[in-house]
Amino acid sequence: MGAFAGTGPGAIVSAAAQAQLSGFPPVLAADAEVLVLGSFPGVASLNMGQYYAHPRNQFWRLLGACLEVEALHQMPYEERLRVAIRHRVGIWDVVANCRRQGSLDAAVTAAEVNPLAAYLREHAPRLECIGFNGGLSWKLGHHLADYGYRVFRLASSSPAAAMYSFEQKLEQWRPLFACRS
Repeated sequence: MGAFAGTGPGAIVSAAAQAQLSGFPPVLAADAEVLVLGSFPGVASLNMGQYYAHPRNQFWRLLGACLEVEALHQMPYEERLRVAIRHRVGIWDVVANCRRQGSLDAAVTAAEVNPLAAYLREHAPRLECIGFNGGLSWKLGHHLADYGYRVFRLASSSPAAAMYSFEQKLEQWRPLFACRS
């Protein structure tokens, strides 16, 4: 049976569409100065247990360009994480748990937000700047500006954000990385 059998009242929805999904722990060192917050891992990322695993997601290419590490997107995943940490960049998601069918942020329901402010103050005391990778992360997390962080709304690295070229996205991402001392 497909994901949906009918669309009206009483439609049967697959168990997978109703399952509570859990995100990943943060990749964040105590000396992090910049944090990129996504919304929630997509299906490819959840299946692989890796942030930004979809082959068309431009996250690793954008991060590499901002850090001037051109081959970052081609490195093994664990090495990419080490490079980010070495450059004092953290990676996490705003949503800790949710229900969602597919990978689109618009399909996220029953979202439980990570305890961002408290966690960041305790675990990343040098953090100054936070970039929100896409609209949902911005919507749920831009209040972190109230805690003294400089916040940046970034064009989404997702393949769903095809209205921006890589160069246009990069232009929006670069100011976030100018925060590093």
